[in-house]
Amino acid sequence: MPVIDYDYKIEQIKSEIERLDAENVILQFPEGLKTDAIDVSNAIQEAVPDVNIIIDADPCFGACDLADNKVNHHIDLVVHFAHTPLPIKTDCPVLFIEASSSSDIVSPIEDAMDKLDESTNTVGLITTAQHMHKLDQMVEIIESRGYDVKVDSGKGTSTAQVLGCNFTSIKDLDVDEIIYVGSGDFHALGVRLFTKKKVVLADPFTGKSRDIEEFYDRILRIRFARITKAKEAKSFGIIISSKKGQLRFNLAIELKKLIKEHGHDAQILNMDFVSPDRLLPFNLDAYVMTACPRIAIDDSAMYKKPVITPQELEIVLGIRQWDDYLMDEIIIHDQQL
Repeated sequence: MPVIDYDYKIEQIKSEIERLDAENVILQFPEGLKTDAIDVSNAIQEAVPDVNIIIDADPCFGACDLADNKVNHHIDLVVHFAHTPLPIKTDCPVLFIEASSSSDIVSPIEDAMDKLDESTNTVGLITTAQHMHKLDQMVEIIESRGYDVKVDSGKGTSTAQVLGCNFTSIKDLDVDEIIYVGSGDFHALGVRLFTKKKVVLADPFTGKSRDIEEFYDRILRIRFARITKAKEAKSFGIIISSKKGQLRFNLAIELKKLIKEHGHDAQILNMDFVSPDRLLPFNLDAYVMTACPRIAIDDSAMYKKPVITPQELEIVLGIRQWDDYLMDEIIIHDQQL
């Protein structure tokens, strides 16, 4: 397996600490990078000996989930790794470090192109924050095979960037197939659902590529089962998140009204961290997730009661047809915090 190295930009962090004259700094890593947290902390401490470094050990789900109000507001600076900024008001300065990966992209992209259909002429290209610095190289690799490569930017995303909850950069591209450069199946799944186009995942961390059709079919079968079970529900819990970038308060109010109009009971439940045990006290038949869309999909098997997305609720209530199934998105620009 390839060696994975990330650029944590210690000098940039040092400069920001000195610019702000920050005394207390909290470092926030996604789960996949937490193994580097101590080394990064030590490197910053060596560069700025007088600063107090705190590592945030709580789960971090993205730029929607910032540590700006932790430690009773004693923090002067949050250093948030592996994500790009969202237009969210914060309680203290936040420095975003993309943690660009040095992993090879040539081999997985070459492998991905071997999986494209012979009739394909136009390829859509998408990736994540860790690989955006190599976008020009990605385009050159694909164009070298004679393909026409198309990229776009979306609401709150950079060119060719997708998030686990935002696929607007690919929605309007007229392409035959799509190559996603990254490691997460969920990103590729969302793109597959939104575009109805074949998606091949080129994984720089394994050096290989994979067609996600089998995964796509399996997830759809699971979602169909959850929706079918939710159709039996007489009461629904609508989950909202107190995380600034996941809060969709107005949507929750609208969904409660919609459920009641269809003759069912509905309650709105506020949580910071959503987990199965926190739902145990509530005698409700099904739950609608307005927090992170990945919870309903990734963690589905953990919940005894069906947990569905707002779009899936529309199918349950007969407002949306199954053939019009969509992945849920959180578009910060459309959100009232």
